[in-house]
Amino acid sequence: MKTLKDVISLKFKTSESEGVIFHGEGQQGDYITLELKKAKLVLNLNLGSNQLGSIYGHTSVMTGSLLDDHHWHSVIIERHGRNINLTLDRHMQHFRTNGEFDYLDLDYEITFGGMPFSGKPSSNSRKNFKGCMESINYNGNNITDLAKRKKLEPSNVGNLSFSCVEPHTVPVFFNATSYLEVPGRPRQDVFSVSFLFRTWNPSGLLVFSNFADDLGNVEIDINEGKVSVHINVTLVKKNRIDISS
Repeated sequence: MKTLKDVISLKFKTSESEGVIFHGEGQQGDYITLELKKAKLVLNLNLGSNQLGSIYGHTSVMTGSLLDDHHWHSVIIERHGRNINLTLDRHMQHFRTNGEFDYLDLDYEITFGGMPFSGKPSSNSRKNFKGCMESINYNGNNITDLAKRKKLEPSNVGNLSFSCVEPHTVPVFFNATSYLEVPGRPRQDVFSVSFLFRTWNPSGLLVFSNFADDLGNVEIDINEGKVSVHINVTLVKKNRIDISS
């Protein structure tokens, strides 16, 4: 396919921070890849480079953050020549690709949810997407519907299920004044706690517990974007341990 215009749209949700959402490439060196990297959305696009190196077409644009929150996110890519509109959750970013070419020349199949191993160094270091997609539309073709009705020829539909499994975890939301207090376990010589959290605030108290018999306390907090653990022990000389990450 050699296209001057492209419109690609889909919705996704995942709890993974890395993964290829879709990929296509051609024998002329053209390619387009949409992927998650460190929970951000990255679009890599090349409409062509020449062998002399005077025309370098690779373009990379990053948008969004914390996209591994298992909520639905909407992506629309609109291309007319070198002009691109990349829209993530209604936030549009406009840019022009590098190079001098206007057509996207893809000789091979387009893959959604991953990329085939091509022998190139870039293909074996990328993870496949793990999560849910819906409303996949590529240049007017409803890919989701065609895949479900097995109308894509040729196609290699891997282990797909046409449903989206919800995670079993139950989140708890805390505002600035709320907290959760649970009973401790006295006469235990082990203190163990684990949890996942997400916040926009740079500072805040996460966990606090007094030890029994006035032996001290433990505190876990966020301070200027870093997680710190403070352990106070009253019966030893070096009575405070601070760990920051």
